[in-house]
Amino acid sequence: MSTDNLPIFSTIKPETIVPEVKNFIAHSRQLIHRLTENPNPSWATLMQALEDNSALEAKLWQPIEHLNAVMSRPELREAYDEALALWSEFHTEISHDTALFAVIKHLHDSPEFKTLTRPQQTVIKHQLRDFHLSGVDLPADKKARYRKIVEELTVLSSKVGANTLDANKAFIRPVHDVQELAGLPDWLIEEAALKAKELGQEGHAFSLEAPVYSAIMQFADHRPLREDLYVAYVTRASELGPFPHQWDNGPLIDQILGLRQELAVLLGFKNYADLSLADKMAPSNEEVVAFLSQLAKASKPLAEKEMAALAAFAKTAGLHSTLQPWDLAYYREKLQAKEYAYSSEELRPYFPLSKVLHGLFELLSQLFQVQFTEEDHFDHWHKDALLYRINNPDGSLQAHLYLDLFARPGKQQGAWVGGCYPRYRDKEGKLHHPVTFLVCNFSRPGIDRPALLTHSEMQTLFHEFGHALHYSLTEIDEPSASGTSGVAWDAVEFPSQLMENWTWSKEVLNRLSGHYQTQEPLPEALYEKLLASKDFHCAMQMVRQLEFALFDFRIHSEFDVHRPHCVQNILDEVRKEVSVVPIPNYHRFQNAFTHIFDGGYAAGYYSYKWAEVLSADAFSRFEKEGLLNSELGLEFKHKILTQGGSEDAMDLFVSFMGRKPEIQALLISNGIKAE
Repeated sequence: MSTDNLPIFSTIKPETIVPEVKNFIAHSRQLIHRLTENPNPSWATLMQALEDNSALEAKLWQPIEHLNAVMSRPELREAYDEALALWSEFHTEISHDTALFAVIKHLHDSPEFKTLTRPQQTVIKHQLRDFHLSGVDLPADKKARYRKIVEELTVLSSKVGANTLDANKAFIRPVHDVQELAGLPDWLIEEAALKAKELGQEGHAFSLEAPVYSAIMQFADHRPLREDLYVAYVTRASELGPFPHQWDNGPLIDQILGLRQELAVLLGFKNYADLSLADKMAPSNEEVVAFLSQLAKASKPLAEKEMAALAAFAKTAGLHSTLQPWDLAYYREKLQAKEYAYSSEELRPYFPLSKVLHGLFELLSQLFQVQFTEEDHFDHWHKDALLYRINNPDGSLQAHLYLDLFARPGKQQGAWVGGCYPRYRDKEGKLHHPVTFLVCNFSRPGIDRPALLTHSEMQTLFHEFGHALHYSLTEIDEPSASGTSGVAWDAVEFPSQLMENWTWSKEVLNRLSGHYQTQEPLPEALYEKLLASKDFHCAMQMVRQLEFALFDFRIHSEFDVHRPHCVQNILDEVRKEVSVVPIPNYHRFQNAFTHIFDGGYAAGYYSYKWAEVLSADAFSRFEKEGLLNSELGLEFKHKILTQGGSEDAMDLFVSFMGRKPEIQALLISNGIKAE
């Protein structure tokens, strides 16, 4: 599947996926059987073999998983789902292997353990912890039930993601009257015309792709167009909307939550939220709720003032009815233009993607002493894919990074970073370098213009690069502790949140900007307006994220399968507590909340805010000691980025800051200090 440590995507065929996975699983079973026959295991004879096998598994599976996310098609999805079920069954089987658990425990209790490196000790400790969290101690009948639950959850979660993707792809809003296009940016009108042509239609066609939906909500003067897309967006994969019941995730979500609750109780936890915290930084369910409530208490009064001001402005701007959710982004954009005399679209021409990437690579080179070089010859999965070699100061290879940055049909929405190959040193002593995927959904280049980013999209790019650096710059040689592996889930967002802060620096923006027609950098006057607007509606954005986090945490601690409409009722209660935006009864946000139902954020969405506290606090050092301070950048690199999951996340933070995190920096950075 690979040459020179890079995948050959063209060789990945749907018909070969399941046979390859079956062969690998059979080989792994034989390996584990041999390992458990050794009564005196050592790191070299036991853990090294397991780590090598784990790396080989990633090399087989991660490119397949990536293709399913960015180039989805029915035959690939069918093979992926079948293979995913096989993986789930295999990993559950291994997690219940008492013989394997016993030999790892034997090594942990042996004199050799104290002679191992810290990362090696961490790998063993995490393995034993995960065995317990996976039910190795359960009696046979409960192990059987555990396996059944995990298999069912794997299938259901994948179906939630597939339904959401299908619902996104299915919706098209045609426009035949050019008056409906009033207010829309030229790039979007051009893209909509191309979309209609692709579909064999006249006029224009709008989809639910992220950049399209966002731009219509912000700029479409034609209110019915905004409403049509809003209704389609918030009823995706539900019993309502343009495709009622066709891809309804509601029943699947109830099943998922019921099974998660059953799983938690089976393992001796009160609820799934408690189980989720067993391998995270946050010490308890109560502390997470208290943390989120503290932020809500500080943020909501200001958010209510922001909402009232927006409603008042909308009336003066010509809205003759009640402000509706599909009006919020539109009037927010106009209010921002009035108060700060600029629109977010004014910034877009100054940030051609190629210029932003060049400036970003310069910044990363200065802060972290790495060099990015584009490679032209590699096996593509799509013509938009890019590949970069990341070099150390001495020119040696550190990692490879793939970029896939534009929205298209068949590609999951959002932005993410995924590991392709981990860094590891095999039993022969050969070092294998990490390979990473970075995926976004930006608008494509136009006929006569390059791809252009808004400031918000640029923040997204910086955020994802924080993840990519965490994965790529690791110096840990054990796959289970290198990169982001083994990092507490509520600390994974720490480097990514940190990177966003540099997008507000004038010195950095000068490197990133250059008008695509004149090459003029971002004008000082426009930068001052951008900076002045930094805290614009910050409290409304804060409570929105707190709504998501509290909803996620509460449904995983309070879900009752016997309580009708439990999920919706909890969401309504959370909104009553923290939200300041009126929400229509047909809103089914939860049905497309794939972060928690088809991702790793179940009872963990709070980690975005948890990590934001870490990042705001850590960035305060850069503000004091210099945003482009190479010495400080290298300290962050060596104390955080290179360490992967080899050390406790709190210990790593304390090693960089000299103390535990404090919440004040986050409130200050969001302009909420006075409240």
